[in-house]
Amino acid sequence: MKRKSMLALLLAVSMTCSMTAATGAVAFASDDTATEESADDATADDADAADTEEASDDTTEASDDDQKAADEVAALIDKIYVQERTDTTDEDCKAAKEAWDKLTDAQKELVEGEEASPEYFGRDTGDASKDDPRNQDEIGENELLVVSFGTSFNDSRAEDIKGIEDALAEAYPDWSVRRAFTAQIIINHVEARDNEVIDNMQQALDRAVDNGVKNLVVQPTHLMHGAEYDEMVEAIDGYKDKFESVAIAEPMLGEVGDDATVINDDKKAVAQAITDEACKEAGFDDMQAAADAGTAFVFMGHGTSHTANVTYDQMQTQMNDLGFTNAFIGTVEGEPEDTACEAVIEKVKEAGYKNVILRPLMVVAGDHANNDMAGDDEDSWKSQFEASGDFDSVDCQIAGLGRIEAVEDLYVEHTKAAIDSLGASDEAATDDADAEAADDTKDEAAADDAQTEETTDDTAEADAE
Repeated sequence: MKRKSMLALLLAVSMTCSMTAATGAVAFASDDTATEESADDATADDADAADTEEASDDTTEASDDDQKAADEVAALIDKIYVQERTDTTDEDCKAAKEAWDKLTDAQKELVEGEEASPEYFGRDTGDASKDDPRNQDEIGENELLVVSFGTSFNDSRAEDIKGIEDALAEAYPDWSVRRAFTAQIIINHVEARDNEVIDNMQQALDRAVDNGVKNLVVQPTHLMHGAEYDEMVEAIDGYKDKFESVAIAEPMLGEVGDDATVINDDKKAVAQAITDEACKEAGFDDMQAAADAGTAFVFMGHGTSHTANVTYDQMQTQMNDLGFTNAFIGTVEGEPEDTACEAVIEKVKEAGYKNVILRPLMVVAGDHANNDMAGDDEDSWKSQFEASGDFDSVDCQIAGLGRIEAVEDLYVEHTKAAIDSLGASDEAATDDADAEAADDTKDEAAADDAQTEETTDDTAEADAE
């Protein structure tokens, strides 16, 4: 019995040892597998990390290259965003456009410089082919040079500036109409983007001289006798001795006057023309109908620190004189101060109008009209009027004065006065020459009389001897 018990015990111990050994072997095998799998996972993770790092490096490298390309274009744009023309301007304009065209869409969005932005080449401002730079030779003896500040907005340039030029060409077929811009920045922009070459003042005057022009009439499209007008006159003064006759016509609003109360027929004509056009576009019969509907019109000019800035207050006086109590004059520059945006908002609010229509008081509807007046930025006039919370609606009419027929007719009248003055000058010169000739004849006659008297005296003396 004891022997059987011992055998049973030994068998049990043997089986336990075998099972333990087997279990240990399985455990060791499992651990080895787990270790191997962990090692594989770690290797995979390292590979993924390496791939990510490599991709990041590639992205960084690509981003750096994109920004470098964009910066090069920005530098080229800034180089031509200047008011002075140089010997390399034409080449610089071409280089800037070629560099822009090589950029990807993503790179174009990165263009940012002192003045450069994606909009310089990327903004659609209309069809440049509708315009005429009017820089042709074969001018003839009589030239009518139309001088404008200019605009890079193609549609406005064609409708407003070309509109005035076309009206003058039709009115005076015996005069060759040519163009000059005073803003070289705009000239460069149009040349670089649209390959349209417009003369500046010096180029236009040199062209007139080279073509043998004898009679030069200059019609500025400027609003007033301001800084741009003064610079134009100074440039022309340096060429007056190269022509037989030169006359400069009045700008749109005529003579400035001494103070805000001084108005004239030119200001009256423009005030009537712009309000008629604004009412028509807004769907009103006239300004009174707009006022009855609680609608005010704000006409935004540029503004200037020049003494001619009183012209804007004179235009407000003119609006009041016409009974347009819902017409308000403002300026981008806020000069004079009472034409600043915040001041105009307060005036419209106090007058009780709840609906506002903004429209430019400018020859063209360019950057100021599209951005400063009607833009989405918080400092645009539209945004400021809306932010005031004082008005139910704020709308914009983006149109220059140059496309209004009554304004074009006004320029035609100013040009006629300048052309007529050439005839008056010629008549005056002829009268002066005739008077001088008459004086010479009298002097000669007096000399003859004196000689005769002297001869008579000598004869009398001889007879007496």
